[in-house]
Amino acid sequence: MFKPEMEYVRKLIEEDSRIDGRKLDEMRKIEIQTGIYPKAEGSALVKLGETLVAVGVKMGVKEPFPDTPDEGILIVNAEFPPIASPEFEPGPPGEETIELARVVDRGIRESGCIDFEKLCIKSGEKVWTVFVDIHVLNNDGDLITASGIGAIAALLNAKIPKYNEETDEIDYSQRTESLPVSKIPVPITVAKINGKLILDPCKEEEEAMDARITITTIEDTICAIQKGHGGYFTEDELKRIVDIAMEKGKEIRELIRSKV
Repeated sequence: MFKPEMEYVRKLIEEDSRIDGRKLDEMRKIEIQTGIYPKAEGSALVKLGETLVAVGVKMGVKEPFPDTPDEGILIVNAEFPPIASPEFEPGPPGEETIELARVVDRGIRESGCIDFEKLCIKSGEKVWTVFVDIHVLNNDGDLITASGIGAIAALLNAKIPKYNEETDEIDYSQRTESLPVSKIPVPITVAKINGKLILDPCKEEEEAMDARITITTIEDTICAIQKGHGGYFTEDELKRIVDIAMEKGKEIRELIRSKV
């Protein structure tokens, strides 16, 4: 059963209007700031409307996985602290937290944006591990898009610390070499409400949506898709969403490049 405020949102969508005055295919303003955590190897703060996400990148040296002895390791984590939303509770990560981390991870990994072979120190023994930590500071909807933008901006901002193989010590005070990142994956989220496609849903729209899909692209290629929140999309709707993801992804890539 829909709450009165949800019915209001759905009524507005029927009239091709939105609660914040945007057009159906219009994103909120995106602001990106990098280098916000001096102690991290890389970091970024992303504001998408009133949604606020901070991302930090840390690096360590570990043994590689047996099936990829010459490649570095990527680990993405997300945190939804209670201060970011009254719906978030302390404790183990919930389904939304796990989904967000996995979608961001998949977009980075499947895009091939990081050259993991260049993160190999000694085959089968030592490789760099890249930790991407996502912290939601304020939730006003579309956390996946904001977090994906923050993650790639932080990775582009990252510098590899100096490592001494003989002593097996990392000097985090010396960072000169950039992380080998060559592509910019960008996730774009579209919601479906009353049969209409809504780009970048805010929190109220997420509560009223029938379905949600996120498509991550690099240039003219799709590298990840995540369907969520039940519901369905028709073939024609999916084609339109892909076009939207390609167009908006290109615009956001240019914005990210200008900030890093």
